[in-house]
Amino acid sequence: MIQRIQSIYLLAASLVIFALYLFPIAHGIYIDAIPSTIKVTGIYQDVNGAQKLTTPFTTLSIVTAIVGLIPIVLIFLYKNRKQQMTLCYIAMLAVIGYSFWLSQVVQQATGGFTMTTSNFGIGVFLSSLSIVLILLAAKSIQKDEKLIKSADRLR
Repeated sequence: MIQRIQSIYLLAASLVIFALYLFPIAHGIYIDAIPSTIKVTGIYQDVNGAQKLTTPFTTLSIVTAIVGLIPIVLIFLYKNRKQQMTLCYIAMLAVIGYSFWLSQVVQQATGGFTMTTSNFGIGVFLSSLSIVLILLAAKSIQKDEKLIKSADRLR
């Protein structure tokens, strides 16, 4: 059913991934001696006192949208809990792969700049949070499956 707790977890996981568009992954990094902020959409640099998109990450933006839509699609697979649970684990692997790719893009964009904790933005932690939320959803789906099986045994 759509009103179950796993739907809340999956919706929250999707919203967390879409929040990557709002929050920076890294900030306060100097690229070519210009202070820069790295987001999912690209590299924003200070130009005449204003943040301006200088290098867009089109592919990364599209993949972020796709990865963000996966948990929403999983919500509507509530009739087949086994398939939903399997796809939750696949979604976790997809988010892990996406996170690795995101870190590689940031590393390439900075040109090997060693980032410190002061350079990390909120976006660094959002993909990890979405993995935890998808895992909680999978555990809730598994709990529902056990409940249904025990109810079927009583009949």
